[in-house]
Amino acid sequence: MGERYLIALGSNQRHARHGAPDRVLLAALAALEGEGIRVVRAGPVIRSAPIGPSLRRYANSAAVVETNLLPDALLTALKQIERAFGRTRGGQRWGTRVLDLDIVLWRGGAWSSPGLTVPHVAYRSREFVLAPALAIAADWRDPLGGLTVRQLLHRLRRAKPLTPA
Repeated sequence: MGERYLIALGSNQRHARHGAPDRVLLAALAALEGEGIRVVRAGPVIRSAPIGPSLRRYANSAAVVETNLLPDALLTALKQIERAFGRTRGGQRWGTRVLDLDIVLWRGGAWSSPGLTVPHVAYRSREFVLAPALAIAADWRDPLGGLTVRQLLHRLRRAKPLTPA
């Protein structure tokens, strides 16, 4: 194979066949394998509060995957898997979804094309991405800022200093 990626997985909706969101994530890992995307390591599943209007808590995880696909082709494969799980586009932003798969980091560095930016533009501020990633990719570096996943999570969790009134 060749290319290695860190993928974020999320679900906050039951699936008729796979069940609860944490089971959806397990089924998504199997679906990746079924598309020839080798799952090298999978992180723990954590629960997180939703961003935006959804009221349902998320099951989130991360996976290091290996494939011959370049970022745009991998994104196409991830979107096909999402659709196979019943995900539709055009709904409310940050609404309830059965499956969300995002490319977070690529060992090849940075990538930008219409519809895709790697590293993921918001991952540095999302504990629900960094926390599961810590278990499987702690030393992966952000190609733009040079910090590791471990360092990014530490910064995010670090108490904010009080500002004078």
